[in-house]
Order: sequence, then C-alpha cells, then structure tokens
Amino acid sequence: MRFNASATTRINTRAYERGLRRALGGMSDDVKTAVGRTRIDVQNEARRRAPVDTGRLRSSIVSREESSGRAVGYTVGTNVKYAEDVENGTAPHVIVPKNGKALYWPGARHPVGKVNHPGTRAQPFMRPAIEMTEIFFRANLSQVRAGRGRR
Repeated sequence: MRFNASATTRINTRAYERGLRRALGGMSDDVKTAVGRTRIDVQNEARRRAPVDTGRLRSSIVSREESSGRAVGYTVGTNVKYAEDVENGTAPHVIVPKNGKALYWPGARHPVGKVNHPGTRAQPFMRPAIEMTEIFFRANLSQVRAGRGRR
C-alpha cells in the first residue's frame, strides 16, 4: 500500500531558542556540575556493586565526560573482556584448550581434553548503577542549586 500524501509545516523557532538560551544560561553551569557529579556517583556505584575476586574488574570501571556544544553527558564502562559475562551471566558451555591438546590446572588428577562448564549466574553491577542516574542527578542538582559545599 502506498500513501501519496505529505504535509509540510514550518515553525519559527528563533524566539523560542532565544528564550531557551536565556532560561538555560543561568543554570547551564549548575547542570554541567550536577552531570559531572552524577558521572562520578554512577561510576562509584558500579564499582561498589562489582563482584571482587582479584579486584581487576572493579578497578577497571572508569568514566569520562562527553560534551558537544550545550549538550553534556558521560560514559561509564570497563575494558575488561569478561565484564559482560559477569554482568549478564553465561550459559553452560564447553571449554577446550587454546594451546596444546589438553587442559590442566593445579589440583587436577590428569590433563583433560575439554571441560563442560555449568555457566555462571548474572551479577549485574553496571545496569543497576546506570538505573540510579536520575536519582543521583536530581540530588546533585538540588545540592548545586542550594549552594551546598563541593565534594
């Protein structure tokens, strides 16, 4: 089925943009400060929730600000390859040797050709931290606007 109809609408946004700039001009520094604090809060929450064995995953969680013009945001993440498996868990799978013909580990009775791994349960740490963004942002913006001390 084809539709052969279209509509064009023009909206003069200049006045709107001027008003928006005036309204946001006073709070843009406050918003930027609150976003920066929120970035650190989310990063720290992800670190707090990350399971610890060696501490590598926890210490790898970092954040960075991403700004473009008036838009300000951030990214929180990790470069550890197994982070996604920790966050989401893994299904049962077979482990085979990468080098050589057999697997061996201290305490094993003998080398083996493969291991049937039962999988791992999910241990979400990043998703729950990100879900707290709005709570952190609202609290930080209120603190900044109230003029309370810096962290």
